[in-house]
Amino acid sequence: MSVDRLNELLLVCAAVLLIAVVAVRLSSRSGLPSLLIYLGIGVAIGQDGLGVRFDNAELTQVLGYAALVVILGEGGLGTHWREIRPAVPAAAVLATVGVAVSVGITAAAAHYLVDLDWRQSLIIGAVVSSTDAAAVFSVLRRVPLPSRLTGLLEAESGFNDAPVVILVLAFSTTGHIDHWYVLLGEIVLELAIGAAIGLALGFLGAYAMRHLALPASGLYPIAVMAITVLAYAGGALAHGSGFLAVYVASLVLGNAKLPHGPATRGFAEGLAWIAQIGLFVLLGLLVTPHELGDDLWPAVVVGLVLTALARPVSVLLSLAPFRTPWREQALVSWAGLRGAVPIVLATIPMVSGVAESRRIFNIVFLLVIVYTLVQGPTLPWLARRLRLGDAEAASDLGIESAPLERLRGHLLSVQIPEASRMHGVEVSELRLPAGAGVTLVVRDGKSFVPLPTTVLRRGDELLVVATDPVRDETEARLRAIGRGGKLATWLGTDGREDSGTR
Repeated sequence: MSVDRLNELLLVCAAVLLIAVVAVRLSSRSGLPSLLIYLGIGVAIGQDGLGVRFDNAELTQVLGYAALVVILGEGGLGTHWREIRPAVPAAAVLATVGVAVSVGITAAAAHYLVDLDWRQSLIIGAVVSSTDAAAVFSVLRRVPLPSRLTGLLEAESGFNDAPVVILVLAFSTTGHIDHWYVLLGEIVLELAIGAAIGLALGFLGAYAMRHLALPASGLYPIAVMAITVLAYAGGALAHGSGFLAVYVASLVLGNAKLPHGPATRGFAEGLAWIAQIGLFVLLGLLVTPHELGDDLWPAVVVGLVLTALARPVSVLLSLAPFRTPWREQALVSWAGLRGAVPIVLATIPMVSGVAESRRIFNIVFLLVIVYTLVQGPTLPWLARRLRLGDAEAASDLGIESAPLERLRGHLLSVQIPEASRMHGVEVSELRLPAGAGVTLVVRDGKSFVPLPTTVLRRGDELLVVATDPVRDETEARLRAIGRGGKLATWLGTDGREDSGTR
């Protein structure tokens, strides 16, 4: 490749990234997931737009897997265990039993209504049964939900990718499809291996990050992301679920109070944005718009059955043992947005040489587009109609920890958000343990050493020094005050990461 050609390529990539970043602002105002705009950019650049021809499904699958690893890793790092812990059993049932019910109903619709053979129908049913966390929370971020619902949707989106990938790979292999009990055993084994490897690498990585002093703070985010990628590779090479391994490992790391935790999550979020933008633009390039006309009606039919029947039935059967209120079941049913995962998985049958695989890809592509347009803007409205908003909930504190090796302590940087109940609390009323103290307050761009009577305000940034023995207790106390105010302990808010109180 010549230097001029490389410069042109860099120019295009930079322009696409800048357009995509601006598109996030547009999507936040319209309520539409930004994935639609990224797909549109890819389509505009592609064969029927600017004329860039791209039809390499195998390369798309490889890059798609890499992007999904980053996206899942960022999702795990940003997930609070205290929020999803109560929802883990229900999310696990939704990600297994719910997926099985959804696949069966959707496959039957594709077979009898769209006239696909059973293998193709099962592939479509499996491909579209995975929800997408990025799509769901991009439209729900403007409508705060109770933590039990947030945790359920987030955990389901993280868990259900693994069994769906296994099913799609099984249905896409040439030859006879295994009996259901053989396939079920393979799924259970792969999930167990993936979970075990994810837990092991997550705890080992967290221990190493907390006890290893790296020479530069910027190395911590790189090391954490490397551990999550290692979890995926280890899980896949051990014939387990790499996607479950990376999510579990990142979940452990994200809740381990690592040094420079917020900086690590910010770094991971930036990588995830790049991965999403690149992935959706690539998928938009792969599709050929003039071939989609004949597959629009089948996509609408399959999507209607999935949205109006398969998803609600799977939610009803999965959540019935947990006595979930009908309003929450209704929101969870409508919140089953599809995004990057189904379109990436639709490339698997193309690479495997399954008959009519291009048609399967087109149907899935159109289904994601059409029903994201329908569900995305209406999801916040439905949450408000069902009275499931939680706008009064206190925002959690952002606490970043940096190790002070020679002093055997930690410097905590505490951000007080707008809705925090720490607003109006005096420094002395924080009642931090002995060995910890507020050393500096930054307010409106100016810093000062606080007095015991200094009243804290929204938007303040506090610098708190804590010795090693009281570091965790100090952070727990600060979080408790942020959620419950000066009477937090009396009101039962302990501020610990595994607390069920938001």
